[in-house]
Amino acid sequence: MEGTAVPAASWAGPLTQAQKEPKKKQQLSICNKLCYAVGGAPYQVTGCALGFFLQIYLLDVAQVDPFSASIILFVGRAWDAFTDPLVGFCISKSSWTRLGRLMPWIIFSTPLAIIAYFLIWFVPDFPRGQALWYLLFYCLFETLVTCFHVPYSALTMFISTEQSERDSATAYRMTVEVLGTVLGTAIQGQIVGQADTPCLQDSNGSALASEGTNHTQSATSLKKTQNAYLLAAGVIASIYVICAVILTLGVREQREPYETQQAEPMSFFRGLRLVMSHGPYVKLIAGFLFTSLAFMLVEGNFALFCTYTLGFRNEFQNLLLAIMLSATFTIPIWQWFLTRFGKKTAVYIGISSAVPFLILVAFMKSNLIITYVVAVAAGISVAAAFLLPWSMLPDVIDDFHLKQPQSHGTEPIFFSFYVFFTKFASGVSLGISTLSLDFAGYQTRGCSQPARVQFTLKMLVTIAPIVLILLGLLLFKLYPIDEEKRRENKKALQALREEASSSGCSDTDSTELARIL
Repeated sequence: MEGTAVPAASWAGPLTQAQKEPKKKQQLSICNKLCYAVGGAPYQVTGCALGFFLQIYLLDVAQVDPFSASIILFVGRAWDAFTDPLVGFCISKSSWTRLGRLMPWIIFSTPLAIIAYFLIWFVPDFPRGQALWYLLFYCLFETLVTCFHVPYSALTMFISTEQSERDSATAYRMTVEVLGTVLGTAIQGQIVGQADTPCLQDSNGSALASEGTNHTQSATSLKKTQNAYLLAAGVIASIYVICAVILTLGVREQREPYETQQAEPMSFFRGLRLVMSHGPYVKLIAGFLFTSLAFMLVEGNFALFCTYTLGFRNEFQNLLLAIMLSATFTIPIWQWFLTRFGKKTAVYIGISSAVPFLILVAFMKSNLIITYVVAVAAGISVAAAFLLPWSMLPDVIDDFHLKQPQSHGTEPIFFSFYVFFTKFASGVSLGISTLSLDFAGYQTRGCSQPARVQFTLKMLVTIAPIVLILLGLLLFKLYPIDEEKRRENKKALQALREEASSSGCSDTDSTELARIL
């Protein structure tokens, strides 16, 4: 047989009638896609509220000093990043149950997560232990929400074997997730915005938060603000539970046909070595590491930037809402665009479109109308940043399955380590940015800030993100999976699934099958 090409059909043996008939595509109903998409809202609603408001809450409401706040933000995000691969490891060791392998994690983590989330926004009566309180419950919540989000992210690969169906479900998911950020922004921003966080003037007229003649009135106003944060936390926790119930009842996990033929699962560390040595995956996460970091810097410092640099203390929650509504309405446009012109083209155009608006914000004077225009335009780029990473990651996993056909159960590793790198970078960025404000002379509960603080905020929200976006786009030039490669992988995977599900190939060596394909 040496030197002779063997057709796959003759190698597999005589074809049965079931093998001759083309396998019907596995279609997901709109209801299935919506139920799956709703599961992405809890992570985004809570993440948006924490990302946009936790820093200003710690500094101006809980009155934690800037250094302690930087420790809370950095350690919390770093711990969150560490728990992603840890949870991914535990999931890879989980057995399939009648609920699936991923769903039990989602179900059992939900009630504990909402309790921890609520306690993050509670101000304890012991001032000396406040920093430890927030650090403890922040880390606990991030651990529990990871137990929800990592299996949910990996669920993308188990709702359908059809690439087009997964892409469509991902678009539904991204739309709902952006709606989740809108909900998080609207609920947290509008409820908290109704309670004006007090700031006191000293005898010289400078805006410093200090005890003075109107201390009692300030304390009453501060208590109202704290209660407003608790109310917002209660509403968001309710949304978390409702979405988790819809996801659990409306989605069923499906195993790959060729996966059921594998005798023994791959060890986590061997799977990790294979995943981290897969070139397209490394290049994809490297590119999105920088672009995600850029948007996280903007997210983490936007409230302070609007309040103190632009002077829109009572408008920042509305500006956030404008950004997220714009992103929500443009998600379907980007889904059409990446289908029509390809995902790499969508990355270049979508993410780079934020640069001109960031430059405009850096050099313009404070103008509310122009700021709203920039916010709406920036939402277009935010939509691309939401959609594209999660749309491209399944393509990388498909490519990996073709090159490593004996490796199964690695999906949680792919998703968890992608989230690990972005979260760890986010923790570093938030810690450094809060420390930078401390060094610049940030005044807790100040009605205004020194010029150095305003300049630092402008650098953190404009110049630093621009540099990171440009670096990320340069790295995307190395990403090898274009539209032609995606089509080739789709055909090869479809052939692999059909051969694996047919009776003639039940005892076939999968490595040999992949070589022939």
